[in-house]
Amino acid sequence: MVTSYPPCRGHGPTSMNALEIITKKRDGIVLSKDEIEFFIQGLMSGDIPDYQAAAWLMAVYLQGMNTEETSHLTYAMARSGHMLDVGSIAPLAVDKHSTGGVGDKTTLVVAPLAVSAGLSVAKISGRGLGFTGGTLDKLESFAGFTTDLSASRFLDNLSKHRIVVAGQTPDLVPADGKLYALRDVTATVGSYPLIASSIMSKKLAVGANAIVFDVKVGRGAFMKSEQQGRELAIIMIDLAASLGKRATAVLSDMNQPLGLAVGNALEVREAMDTLRGGGPSDFTSHCLTIGVQMLLLTGQAENERQARSRLEELLASGQALDRFRDLITAQGGDPLPIDDPGLLPQAPVTRRMTSLQGGYISQLDAMVVGLTALDLGAGRKKKGEPVDHAVGVVLHKKIGDRVKRGEELCTIHARTDSAARKAETSLLEAYALQEHAVDPPPLVYQVVS
Repeated sequence: MVTSYPPCRGHGPTSMNALEIITKKRDGIVLSKDEIEFFIQGLMSGDIPDYQAAAWLMAVYLQGMNTEETSHLTYAMARSGHMLDVGSIAPLAVDKHSTGGVGDKTTLVVAPLAVSAGLSVAKISGRGLGFTGGTLDKLESFAGFTTDLSASRFLDNLSKHRIVVAGQTPDLVPADGKLYALRDVTATVGSYPLIASSIMSKKLAVGANAIVFDVKVGRGAFMKSEQQGRELAIIMIDLAASLGKRATAVLSDMNQPLGLAVGNALEVREAMDTLRGGGPSDFTSHCLTIGVQMLLLTGQAENERQARSRLEELLASGQALDRFRDLITAQGGDPLPIDDPGLLPQAPVTRRMTSLQGGYISQLDAMVVGLTALDLGAGRKKKGEPVDHAVGVVLHKKIGDRVKRGEELCTIHARTDSAARKAETSLLEAYALQEHAVDPPPLVYQVVS
């Protein structure tokens, strides 16, 4: 029987108060489970105002939290709303989470690929903010596709199709929504315990048993160094273990965009090409790497070679594309663009940008490409802003490629000629060329488990 746990409500012990809890964390004292639950419940009831919550967040940012505290915070956040019991309908429920990047449309391929391999994917995804794209924005390139699912529809879709990719709702981890809005305006987004608890509270609320963390590292990621990425990966894996979840983290490169397409409908098209077996080699390889870890975590393969071979067969057979079609139709989307990608939103202006010199590409700054796509309208600078699904950039050359003077580097998809010209000026700063051959950066730095 499918059930949905009610939200955790009520008040903690009367002897507690927010000021004492803020003071303890400010002074580096470990908070108890009761204190953390009291604080989150008070935030949700309105008894603790935003200014005290902001002070507490800064104290956590400066003093940190140990694994036990982070685990208590994660559970308290998850219990602020409904917690879905998916075990009876999806015993092999898996999930993946990316820390954000440019051109990262991995979920669009990995989720249906995992489902075609016999797993279930119950996923709460996010929207793009700043230079990083959002999975929900990409999926909404399909007319009618809805990400706003009730708990009952979420569970019904999972039962029927074994794949759901939905947005956060007021009933699901509302404490995370409140805290993240405050973190965004108090310079506390970069706290590792707050990042980990935000991610894991949504995983806990949905009920996935195994999780692969895709930790992006480089110019176009929040984690700029491999060391920072590994530190966050270890925190999330330890947190997952403390909550009874199996987890692995893949540290992957984000110095240049992933794949060739950057922009919502453009990335959807590239994902569908990949599901047909014709996507860019780097993106295809990355998706297979994430998929392999999913199969290993759930015991569906004995080793990486066996897992990769199975996933490659599923891509070649078209089964993964069929599961993508299930996802789109089950959530109200028009599936016709799957067979005719020309029906996806298309920008009225395209501009081909050529190289001003010859040589080997030694840099393709993911941050600059992401910010250019943002300025074109593919992303949002403030929460709640609309996005233009049609605009973006399609790369033709990447790091390590040799180009001649006048050869095309990329194609800009814009709403106006002036926007396209402005984007070209910006993108020229993303590239650096040199005379001698260059090796491309590794796709994966390390798998942490």
